[in-house]
Amino acid sequence: MEENHIVSIIDAHMRVAENLKSLSPQLAAICRVCGDAISRGNKILLAGNGGSAADAQHIAAEFTGRFVKERHALAAIALTTDTSALTAIANDYGFREVFARQLAALGNRGDVFIAISTSGNSPSIVRAQQVAKEKQIITIGFLGNNGGALAQTVDHALIVPSHVTARIQEMHILAGHILCEYVDNVTI
Repeated sequence: MEENHIVSIIDAHMRVAENLKSLSPQLAAICRVCGDAISRGNKILLAGNGGSAADAQHIAAEFTGRFVKERHALAAIALTTDTSALTAIANDYGFREVFARQLAALGNRGDVFIAISTSGNSPSIVRAQQVAKEKQIITIGFLGNNGGALAQTVDHALIVPSHVTARIQEMHILAGHILCEYVDNVTI
């Protein structure tokens, strides 16, 4: 890879990051919702596919472990990590249900579900969001492109202004880190 190409990738990342600043009101609202849920004793549930699954796991680990400061463990579950549940549900009900069934079992009213999808149209994430709504779980979308189907149905949408999957994922993890830092600072 030539240096010019590397620089162009970094420049593209910086442009999308700069545009993310315009979404700071949405991100601030998401931070407050998650902080309030944790303060009430509720939990954060996260899901995504592929790279978004890795982001869900990363963010959940920052809550249950620690992000920056020492604090008590916070309740967060990445619905992407239980291979027995994933494969059993996919085998018995189809892949579309892999997160929905887990939310039906683990989610409670007042919890927060963070749906991570670069397109906003992933069938397994859209279906999970529907179950979350039925259970009165607060829904957040970390999305990209135009937000897809999820943009119209989640309670809070953070739609990264890009059509490039890699740039969207980079901003999702930045938003996740901002969320973790906020929660770090409002929890005891």
